[in-house]
Amino acid sequence: MAEQADAAVSKTVEGQPSCRFESDLRHRLYNTRRTSFALPGPGLFKPALYEARMNIFIVVLESVLVLLGIGVIGFWITRRNVVPENVLGFLATLAIDIALPSTVFANILVNFNPSDFPDWWQLPLWWLGFTALALVLTLVTRLISARETRPEFGLSLFFQNGIFFPLIILSGIFGTGTPLVAQLFIFIMLHPSMLFSTYQLFFKKAPEQLRWQRIINPVLVATIIAVVVQLAGVKAYLPDFVLSIFEILGAMALPLVMIILGGSLYLDVRQRGKFYYAEIAKFVIVKNIVFPLAIIGVMVLLRPDYNIALLFLLQASVPPVTGTPILTARCGGNRSIATQFVFASFAASVLTIPAAFYLFTHFFPMP
Repeated sequence: MAEQADAAVSKTVEGQPSCRFESDLRHRLYNTRRTSFALPGPGLFKPALYEARMNIFIVVLESVLVLLGIGVIGFWITRRNVVPENVLGFLATLAIDIALPSTVFANILVNFNPSDFPDWWQLPLWWLGFTALALVLTLVTRLISARETRPEFGLSLFFQNGIFFPLIILSGIFGTGTPLVAQLFIFIMLHPSMLFSTYQLFFKKAPEQLRWQRIINPVLVATIIAVVVQLAGVKAYLPDFVLSIFEILGAMALPLVMIILGGSLYLDVRQRGKFYYAEIAKFVIVKNIVFPLAIIGVMVLLRPDYNIALLFLLQASVPPVTGTPILTARCGGNRSIATQFVFASFAASVLTIPAAFYLFTHFFPMP
């Protein structure tokens, strides 16, 4: 059994353009699981269980550090003017409208099988449930913010970075070929549409009208087409080179977005204006600590399947969506504090996301 498990792990990462630490850490994780979860009875500090949770902590920590490391490179090259400011807009379009839909399309075609997961259609419904919980938490916790920054506080709380952080974390723990990535894309497919149709509601004055090309966005279209292709059994008729095209294009999405994030943060920090230390501290406590703790508590009460609980945790633990400062500026809000919220939450997530996973695995051990 041990040899078969090791072979399965090696096969999962073979030929994948992922980070080298994936194989080593997941190898340790699987080895630990073979000994730890056979122990009788619960216990937070049993040595083998503790080692298993620490391995997951390390995997998640390094996954987050990979993202932030790419963001730091984007910050540096923008500061050095290696990438001119006017190029960031083009790169953002390339990443969001081409690369990201490509990776969604390719992942669903490769890793999603409706017969293996017949309840896939429930994933968007679970997303609605998560969104309702997040809205309640946002409406309650935003009251602790100062009145002048409350719209930015609420906007940054409610809209999470629901794709890229979960994508790298799931790939780090389970491998780049995990079906959980495809489930993530189906789970989150309505999120961009909701973002672009409701963000104005956090501000009293919102001069910009709805942009239907963003509501019916490429990510949503790519998700629907890929699911229909799988349900109709059309995938068998697609030439291999077509799928390869989308996989190669999709490989650009993650590094491009994080480079753009780092560059955008540099431009915003350069014009940061006043620092709101008290508001930043309150925001990080709520977004990075209270939200994941609350969602873990709800999951413990509801006891859904492991996959659903994991998706809820990922959405609750990640920082705000990176476009929050831009959306704030469009509505006449304080872009400076929105940038500070995003920057502080990203920095704190290096520790808070792994810690949330450590606690999560106590109630939901890996199957």
